[in-house]
Amino acid sequence: MTTTLDSDRLDAVLGRFVADLGATTAAANIVIGDRLGLYRALAEGPATPSELADRTGTAERYVREWLRGQAADGYVEREASAERYSMTPEQAFAFADPAGLALPGAFQLAAACIRDEAKITRAFREGVGVGWHEHDPDVFTGCERFFRPGYVANVVSAWLPALDGVVQRLTAGTTVADVGCGLGTSSRLIAEAFPASMVVGFDYHDESIRLADKAAAEAGLAGRVRFEVASAAAFPGTGYGLLTTFDCLHDMGDPVAAARHIHNALAPDGTWMLVEPYAEDDPADNLNPVGRIYYGFSTLLCVPHALSEGAGDALGNQAGEQATRRIVTEAGFTRFRRAAQTPFNLVYEVRP
Repeated sequence: MTTTLDSDRLDAVLGRFVADLGATTAAANIVIGDRLGLYRALAEGPATPSELADRTGTAERYVREWLRGQAADGYVEREASAERYSMTPEQAFAFADPAGLALPGAFQLAAACIRDEAKITRAFREGVGVGWHEHDPDVFTGCERFFRPGYVANVVSAWLPALDGVVQRLTAGTTVADVGCGLGTSSRLIAEAFPASMVVGFDYHDESIRLADKAAAEAGLAGRVRFEVASAAAFPGTGYGLLTTFDCLHDMGDPVAAARHIHNALAPDGTWMLVEPYAEDDPADNLNPVGRIYYGFSTLLCVPHALSEGAGDALGNQAGEQATRRIVTEAGFTRFRRAAQTPFNLVYEVRP
């Protein structure tokens, strides 16, 4: 049987292939540039490959090839008349500023997922899960760097104020549980902004808790935030005025059981701030650049972890609002509303 190919459609596939292959090789080069301090050094001022190599203690021939690739990616600027490179303020903010967008962290996460490909391939064949703790260590730190800029930009300034009476309660002083806290960025942001409140971060992953403790101590927040190893369905304490889950409910093997435990842990007038990746209810509406990123990470990280915890049909990070509403309603909550959103997150206010 002869198949007739549409040349325009084939060109579109090849165009996507070229973009994706370039992005894949770019990921490793971006991680290398980040770890060697190449971006930070170039942000200090224009440099030739030799000058940048001197600044960073690296080999000029590697740096020269790296710089040309970065210029092709559009992440650094190359002078047309000379082998000299620089970064615009926007490029520096995205790649070189630790307090900026920290985009290399997203590539660090992606590269770590690629290193775990053999585990995920086996899971596909056998239908088993892959727990968060089983991943490459760069998954943990890369994930924190991936989400941190969005949390820094929104948690205190936009998301908490979107919840009825929560800022006033935090200002007066209450106890906060940050469940599934990972490396504790969200916990520290709340503790730093509301010194009268006490924040307790919980995560089942002991290495993440160790790193969260270290970061809190370095930030001088040890007396206002603490961290404990505990799962979402078994963390201790009751009477929390605010409970938060950031981008993690969909990872859980039994999100309904976790939500029931959250319900029991909240004060009767408490609030659950439930933050999930942005997703529409119909998968057809998620077939876009943001959905593409999230489906990729969901396949490599979220669904495998939920299956490792016994999920019958893992949510995935693109579950959408209707599925989230069903979970919290089944857990006994009576009030649920979308309080805020960004292109990357949906923020829900949930109350008993």
